[in-house]
Amino acid sequence: MTTNLYLVRHAHSTYTPDELGRPLSVQGLKDAETVTKLLKNVQVDKVISSPYKRAKQTVEGIAEHIGQEIEMMDAFKERRLAEESVEDFHTAIAKVWEDETFSWKGGESNLVAQRRGVEAIHQLLKKYNGKSIVIGTHGNIMVLIMNYFDQSYNFKFWQELEMPDIYQLTFNEEFLIRVRRVWEGNY
Repeated sequence: MTTNLYLVRHAHSTYTPDELGRPLSVQGLKDAETVTKLLKNVQVDKVISSPYKRAKQTVEGIAEHIGQEIEMMDAFKERRLAEESVEDFHTAIAKVWEDETFSWKGGESNLVAQRRGVEAIHQLLKKYNGKSIVIGTHGNIMVLIMNYFDQSYNFKFWQELEMPDIYQLTFNEEFLIRVRRVWEGNY
């Protein structure tokens, strides 16, 4: 029996230092409507999200469509890069991808963040075997999860993700058997 997980990277957000409460931008809200339209074309049994507002806002339309509340899971929040803002984000993120055990002060290494996300994926695969689950999440943790199952999903892949982006991961029990991109850019 196969289980489908739809990993949804949140739409564009308006930057604020409030990581938890950062909302979608006007364009992000429009793109979230497109996410809903796309996901209406598939059977969705459950919607789960990172507790971050931008991730929830991106998937709330499909939750409303199926008449369910969104289940929050901390495991799908974005990886914490560092305790404080970093001077050069691109250099800082490249460094953690170069060495999966490296972390900036107060941040998570790729290995630690990946373990968090993958443990949650395994829980969902057991709990919702044979179902289709939408997961509102963030780019870095999403790619770290995908990388665990297939290392071709790497730093370069992360750099090319869109905002939003949707990937369907199909599992047979706990084995990844297929990955398909659902989001195809501008609609």
